[in-house]
Amino acid sequence: MSEYKQIGLRRITTIVEETLIEGGRKLDTPTRRAASVAVIENPFADRYVEDLLPLMDVGRVLGRLLPERAIAALGIAGHEVESFGKAALVGEDGELEHAAALLHPELGAPFRDVLGGGAALIPSSKKRGAPGAPFDVPLGHKDAARVRSHFDGMEVRVPDAPRANEIAVAIVVTDSGRPHPRVGGLTKDKVQGKDGVV
Repeated sequence: MSEYKQIGLRRITTIVEETLIEGGRKLDTPTRRAASVAVIENPFADRYVEDLLPLMDVGRVLGRLLPERAIAALGIAGHEVESFGKAALVGEDGELEHAAALLHPELGAPFRDVLGGGAALIPSSKKRGAPGAPFDVPLGHKDAARVRSHFDGMEVRVPDAPRANEIAVAIVVTDSGRPHPRVGGLTKDKVQGKDGVV
């Protein structure tokens, strides 16, 4: 827990969505997705700093903590995750580059480690917003970016975050693609999963 204090962690929120009916039609198997959102202090709020390494280090910690929480909420093993994504919402005194420092250099490797793999690039987004602002976490198949049934997203929000000097960082994992996918393209049973594309 001391590690969490060191990264300025104020709150973790985990959300599970389960879709049973889509388009008026019942699903044979519900689709489920889970988001875990960490609200952290932004050590560089309201000042320009060239070296963002401390935020990259925080990204490494969140890259393990958040997917572990989300996978536990879904009640599945890491290798059973089908799609993933990440996003950050920066409070008004922060920069979009602060979100980039959290999401890109270090978060991906531990995220994939928790999943036991994940050859595809992890879809991501970043924006600035006030407390309670919604933000979208884009999703894609974890091993093959061309699986159209898994092009998706999940909206998340934390009612009191991010404050001006905070950042909300979210990851999402799913146990399936969209409900009733029918737009063609590569299907998950044909995934090779070697290059992250097919």
